[in-house]
Amino acid sequence: AEAIADRIAVINRGEILLVEDKDKLMHQMGRKTLRIELSQPLSEIPSTLLSFDLDLAPDGGSLTYTYEPGAERTGITRLLQSLAAAGISLADLQTRQSSLEEIFVTLVNETTSEEAAQ
Repeated sequence: AEAIADRIAVINRGEILLVEDKDKLMHQMGRKTLRIELSQPLSEIPSTLLSFDLDLAPDGGSLTYTYEPGAERTGITRLLQSLAAAGISLADLQTRQSSLEEIFVTLVNETTSEEAAQ
């Protein structure tokens, strides 16, 4: 569907959750992740980086930063500057955008959670 669709309708238990242009939906609900491969593993995230809400891989070899791709400011420049200021050197950077399937699963799970709460 992601490759060929122009418009997307999400239906859960017979209820239409939304009908939207695919590109607009991907822009509004999609997230991007920046995976930062570290030259040296970390045992924990330094306190100076806690405001970035980073995820540290179990082996300490990478950090993951999630951001909205359409945001005016993603925070990436500030993050990279803060990493350098903390003396953390990078081996590689990779970005990934959420897929249409991931957006669909998120929508259905949110709806199911809201129904369960009622």
